[in-house]
Amino acid sequence: MVVIANVLGNVFMKLGSSVDARHAYILGVFGWQSVLGICFFASGVVFYGLALKLLPLYAAQAVVTLQFVGVILAAAILFGEAIDMHQWMGVAFIGIGLSLVTGLLG
Repeated sequence: MVVIANVLGNVFMKLGSSVDARHAYILGVFGWQSVLGICFFASGVVFYGLALKLLPLYAAQAVVTLQFVGVILAAAILFGEAIDMHQWMGVAFIGIGLSLVTGLLG
């Protein structure tokens, strides 16, 4: 849930920062979507706190690295952002690193 909340927070912050000036209700810069993004980030903090009750810190933090993968995928799928080979290699390294830290490859 932490990862999903953070990915959604990023998506809605992007949507809120992309509105035209007429719809930038917050500080003249952000749309209502930014408020929703902040709410998703806040819920991610709550879920992270709950995860820390169940997991060691190193494991919880390792799993949270998946938010980078989620944001890259969301950027490509939802916003049509180009993801180059180096970024895909970074995604692969995150997967390998997560597997090593959590013991899935050991």
